[in-house]
Amino acid sequence: MRPHTRTRFRTRFRTRTVAATAVVCALSVALAGCSGTTKDDAKDDAANAKEDAQNAKADPDAPLKKGLKLAFLPKQINNPYEKIVDEAGIKAAEEYDGEAKEVGPSDAKASSQVSYINTLVQQRQDAILIAANDPNAVCGPLKQAMKQDIKVVAYDSDTSKDCRQLFINQASSEDIGRSLVQHTAEQLGHKGQIAILSATQNATNQNAWIEFMKDELKKPAYKDMKLVKTAYGDDDDQKSFQETQGLLKAYPKLKAIISPTTVGIAAAARYIGGSSYKGKVVLNGLGTPNQMRKYVKNGTVEQFSLWDPEKLGYLASYAAAALASGQITGKEGERFKAGELGERTVGKDGEVILGPPTVFDKKNIDDFDF
Repeated sequence: MRPHTRTRFRTRFRTRTVAATAVVCALSVALAGCSGTTKDDAKDDAANAKEDAQNAKADPDAPLKKGLKLAFLPKQINNPYEKIVDEAGIKAAEEYDGEAKEVGPSDAKASSQVSYINTLVQQRQDAILIAANDPNAVCGPLKQAMKQDIKVVAYDSDTSKDCRQLFINQASSEDIGRSLVQHTAEQLGHKGQIAILSATQNATNQNAWIEFMKDELKKPAYKDMKLVKTAYGDDDDQKSFQETQGLLKAYPKLKAIISPTTVGIAAAARYIGGSSYKGKVVLNGLGTPNQMRKYVKNGTVEQFSLWDPEKLGYLASYAAAALASGQITGKEGERFKAGELGERTVGKDGEVILGPPTVFDKKNIDDFDF
C-alpha cells in the first residue's frame, strides 16, 4: 500500500532570511566549513534537549490547547493492527479539537521511518507519535524534533529512552512475555519443543517480550520444554507464512509456535490450518479477534491474547496532547486525564501502561469486534 495520510492538514512554513543564513555561514566557515553539525554538536544538542526537558515544569491545570497537530507514524502503513491504533488516536484528537493524521512507510525496515520524521519536523507538528521499527535508527531525527519543541511519544514499540518524552505501553512487557509462555505450556502439558515467530529483529517490543519468554523458560516448571529457534517474518504476511512452513519442516518434533505479532500469528494460523499440522501443533501469541476468529472456531488456535488497540491509540493521543499542552513533561508521577479512560500516571522512564492483556478463546471471541 502507498504511504498516505488519514487527515489533511495545513502546512506551516517558517520563513528564513537568505541573507542572514549567508552571514552565519560566512562567519562560521573558518571553523566548521559550513558543512553541518559534527558528532560533538549532535551530542551537545541531545544533552541540551534532555536538560531542557528535565527542567520543564508541568502545569496539571493547564487546558488542552486547541488545534494541536499530531502525526501517527506506525511501523508500516498497511499493518491492520496499527491501522486500528492510529485511527482511534486520530478520532480521539477530535474530542479535544486537535488535528491528527497517519503517515508511514510500506515496509518495516529499521531506517524506513527516518524520512517521515524529517518531513513532520519540517511541517512543525506539535507532536510525533511513533511505533519504532528500531530503537536507535530513529533517534537522530527525533532528537532534532524535541530540540525544536516538537513532543515525541512512542507507542506500541519504544525508541531509546532519550529519544522521546513518553512511551505508551499496551501492557507490562514482563506480563506479556511470561503469560505467553505460561499459556502455551498449559496447552502442551509443559512438554515439547517450541519456536517463536517474531516480527523484525530490531523491534523493541518484540525483543522485550522475547527476553521475558526466555527468562520464564528457565524456571524448573519448564524443564521439559525447549526453545529451538526464533524466526523473523518481518511483519510481512507472506514471509511469516514461509517462516512457519520452514520451522515445521526443520523441526519435525515441534509442538508449539508462539507469535507475539498480529501479522505473524495470522499467517502462521493460515498455514497450520490448511496443513496436516492442524490440531497437532499449538499456536499462541498476539492477534486481533477479527483476524483470528475463524481459526479459533475451526480448531486451528485454542487461544491468543491482546489488549484493545483502539484504547491504545486513544490513550496515546491524549498523552501527546497533555504533553504538548504542558500538563505533563514526562516525569515519573505526573498525572493527566485521558478522556473516557480517566486519569493516568506517568511511570518510570516516561512509561504509561494501558493495562493487562485479554485472553481470547471460543467462549468470548464473539464479544469483540476489532
